[in-house]
Amino acid sequence: MSSLREQAHRMIRTAVVTGEIRPGRIYSALQLAAQLGVSVTPVREAMLELVREGLLEPVRNRGYRVVELADADIAEIYEIRELLEVPALIRVAGRVPAAEEPRLRALVATMQRAADDGDLPTFLEADRDFHLTLLALAGNRRLVEMVGLLRDQTRLYGAGQLAHGGGLRDSADQHAGLLDALLAGDGERARDLMHEHLVYTHDVLTPDS
Repeated sequence: MSSLREQAHRMIRTAVVTGEIRPGRIYSALQLAAQLGVSVTPVREAMLELVREGLLEPVRNRGYRVVELADADIAEIYEIRELLEVPALIRVAGRVPAAEEPRLRALVATMQRAADDGDLPTFLEADRDFHLTLLALAGNRRLVEMVGLLRDQTRLYGAGQLAHGGGLRDSADQHAGLLDALLAGDGERARDLMHEHLVYTHDVLTPDS
C-alpha cells in the first residue's frame, strides 16, 4: 500500500502544479481518487501526508484545499533556502563523484527539453531531483528532507508562472552553469550562481513584490 500512497502523493502534487487542483476549491479524497483514476485509500493517506507537509489543509467535514502562501511566506522560505543550500553547495564543489556526473547532466538535459516543450511536471521533477541529489552529496540527510519540503511549498504555490515568458528555459540553463562550476571545483562561482538562481526563481514567483 505504501507504493500506492507514494504514487498518489506524486499524482496529487503534480495535479496541483498543473492547475488540475485549484487553490480555493475544496476536494474530497473520493473526488480526487475518481479524478486521478486511483483507489480512495492511498489518496486519503497521501492527502494526510500532504497536510503534514504543509501543502494541503483540511476543511472540516468537507475535504482539503491547497494552502495558499502570501508573498511574505515565500520570501521567508527563500531566505531559509539561501541559508541552507548555498553553504552546502560550496562544500560540494569539487566533490561530485564521477559516477554522478552523467545522471546530473541527464537531469539538466531533461529540464532543457521539458522547458522547450512546455512540460512543467517533467521539468519540476527533474529540477527537484537535480537539487536534492547535489545536496545529498553534502552528507546531511535532514538537510535534504528540509529543503525538499521547502521547495515543494513554493513550487506548488506558483510554479506555473515559470512556464511563461521563457522562464523554464532560463532556469534550466542556470542549472547547467551551476553543475559546470561544481564539477570544476569553483565554490565561489557555485555560490554566486546558486544565489542568482534563488533570486531569479523568487522574483518569478512574486513578480509584484
